[in-house]
Amino acid sequence: MAVQSWLESLKASKKTALIQDGKRKIHYLFLDDKEMAEEYDLKTDELIVRKWRVKNTLGVLGQWQIELGEPAPSTVGALEPQLLKENSSNPVFMRKDTKTSFQWRIRNLPYPKDVYKLSVEQTERCCIVRTTNKKYFKKFSIPDMDRCQLSLESSALSFAHANNTLIISYQKPKEILTLEQEVLREVKKMKGSSDGEVDCKTQ
Repeated sequence: MAVQSWLESLKASKKTALIQDGKRKIHYLFLDDKEMAEEYDLKTDELIVRKWRVKNTLGVLGQWQIELGEPAPSTVGALEPQLLKENSSNPVFMRKDTKTSFQWRIRNLPYPKDVYKLSVEQTERCCIVRTTNKKYFKKFSIPDMDRCQLSLESSALSFAHANNTLIISYQKPKEILTLEQEVLREVKKMKGSSDGEVDCKTQ
């Protein structure tokens, strides 16, 4: 089963752990040279960041791609104030899960709740959010579901709207909940060094 094979690849990867700033940070290096970094809140055990990095065809590591958590602040605008910057009123899409749901927030969407339409596209394995006033359209996948080859269900999808933010939730199926508990158990077994113990050269 795909859930099991993903768990096996996590177990087979090289892992390092670091306790820092109230977070448990785990770095995975997979057999195919892909890297994944996760951060868990030490108090709640909630996963707050997951990002990926892969080597290009020349073997050079690319930029980290954020799968879950706040998008990295753009440094371009800070270094070069004259350059064109993204308008701060543009919609901002980010993922921030809860224990029981995959969750996405889209900030800067001022339209009333009845304008939004959500759907699941089975063939493309993605969710779609659109507005009836044709002002916003977004397709997004759920990598966790893809890795475990689980089909998407429309009934698991719901949304709320408040403070110009659309909050989309997808209820995690029991296979994902079981997998996450298993991964958390593995993560907690790891002896993480605290940032005070890390050699200066590695910082």
